[in-house]
Amino acid sequence: MTIVTHQAGNKRIAEIISETILMNNAEEALQLIVDLTYQDYDLIIIHEKNITPEFFDLKTGIAGEILQKFSNYRAHLTIVGEFTKYPGKSIRDFIYESNKGRHINFLESLDVALERAAR
Repeated sequence: MTIVTHQAGNKRIAEIISETILMNNAEEALQLIVDLTYQDYDLIIIHEKNITPEFFDLKTGIAGEILQKFSNYRAHLTIVGEFTKYPGKSIRDFIYESNKGRHINFLESLDVALERAAR
């Protein structure tokens, strides 16, 4: 795992780069939150491929558990990836509603994520 630091406005952003899945459950998410907020990052960007695919099947409850950790610790998260491949109205609605806010976002590219963070 590598952390690439970006600056967008006055926000310090951690982009996590890895070839493996880093978030399989809420405990792994919490460990990332603790590690990165301790280093004074304002936003965590993780790529879709680094999250267990079960996250995107809302019936498993994994998304709720992981995102609850981010909410509880007031850590901002952007997941970057191609989300149209996940079938189902529930996941599309979930992503749409998340993107209305600023706390948890699902965006198509790093450039879009950094642009949104700068606002």
